Amino acid sequence: MGGFFGITSKQDCMLDVFFGTDYHSHLGTSRAGMAAYDPEIGLQREIHSIDNAPFRTRFEHTLDVMKGISALGCISDGEPQPLLIRSHLGTYAICVIGAVNNAQDLIMEYLSTTGRHFDAMTGGRINNVELVSALIDQKPTFAEGIRFAQNVIDGTADILILCEDGSIIAARDKVGRIPMLIGKREDGYAVSFESFAYVKLDFEDERELGPAEIVRITPDGIEQLAEPGKEMRMCAFLWSYYSYPTATYEGVNVEEMRYRNGEIMAAHDEEVGNTGELDYVSGVPDSGTPHAIGYANRSHAPFARPYIKYTPTWSRSFMPKNQKDRKKTAKMKQIAIHQLIKDKNLLFVDDSIVRGTQLQETVDFLYAHGAKSVHMRSACPPIMYGCKFLNFSRNTSDMDLITRRVIMELEGCDGFQHLEEYADGSTERGQKLRKAIAAKFNFSSLEFQSLEGVIKAIGLDPCKLCTYCWTGKE
Repeated sequence: MGGFFGITSKQDCMLDVFFGTDYHSHLGTSRAGMAAYDPEIGLQREIHSIDNAPFRTRFEHTLDVMKGISALGCISDGEPQPLLIRSHLGTYAICVIGAVNNAQDLIMEYLSTTGRHFDAMTGGRINNVELVSALIDQKPTFAEGIRFAQNVIDGTADILILCEDGSIIAARDKVGRIPMLIGKREDGYAVSFESFAYVKLDFEDERELGPAEIVRITPDGIEQLAEPGKEMRMCAFLWSYYSYPTATYEGVNVEEMRYRNGEIMAAHDEEVGNTGELDYVSGVPDSGTPHAIGYANRSHAPFARPYIKYTPTWSRSFMPKNQKDRKKTAKMKQIAIHQLIKDKNLLFVDDSIVRGTQLQETVDFLYAHGAKSVHMRSACPPIMYGCKFLNFSRNTSDMDLITRRVIMELEGCDGFQHLEEYADGSTERGQKLRKAIAAKFNFSSLEFQSLEGVIKAIGLDPCKLCTYCWTGKE
């Protein structure tokens, strides 16, 4: 995935962009970068790996060597960015968040029709940010180039461009799968993936860009370069899992949505009598916790934290490079509160169940500490498809997904013709899927939030939400 943050101001804004970008660290774990414009120096840029160190420690020194009245920062799970580009449109810095599924086709077409070249990375791979900039540069203006790029890209592209005059061009992706919000204060404007990042810096909400909308932002105002489109497909998974609790998209706060989501799951369990007596309801930390609070509020079973993640030194279990080290790190982070586990009937709510690798170890850990039963609830429907549009829940193969693997065990390839039935817990196939996964992980019971339930918790019109990873429908 990834996140972005930018400010165009009448005064130096480097410290604010540093903090604003750092507030997007939950969205990426690979690389980060900052670019700045200063009237005397011009455009500057720095990029660092954040695989094994957080953004703030890699970029603290940047405040001593870079300065600017306009700047942008990017957290990325993929290519190094922002890039500095020089073309007929001028010199500019660019960052792109999303996914380009047809990159190879676009690269070959570009090379064959223009006679130009790309800077190749190890293995001959091309930085998708450079590809997007090359597409933009084929047109006479930024607005025309961005619209052209977004039309030919199969996937998603939120684009931020820092121009050589200090203005920022912001373009939300074609159907608004990713948010793009603008804040205002006396000295200028901020543009951000997460609105709370600029609110903490004393900006006030100004507006949220519509799908495919393009604007140029200066300290004095916002100029619309392209009107928003009518079609929206906002990623529903952002509310369920990926986004920070303080984020708000399309007027819907993430934390509040998760409380409602848990309440809806509890109401369903109450209706069908799924669990029996519970001693505690708990969340798989961290993003499962608010869903669990909502569940506990509705079920009247007390909320508790039977184990705590030790995060002061290992904030992210996926930082180590190999699976063995990741598993060891995940295990070391889980510290039990024995008194809340031994002889207790526990229900845990997780934000999602994707591959199930760490969940197995969590359940084993709870039983090893004397749990009487462990029920599991997923705060979103069964994930049946790797995401095509953003860089999360993306897999080398759909068979990486626990749902697909279990369906293969149950019915072979023929089962993939019935994914909609398997997703629905009220069908015979849906019940078989849940029982098989529960048996595999030693859950006392397992249920997934329904598609209708998660949409109700978000509260937007279903036609405005992307639910591809659950339904396979674009």
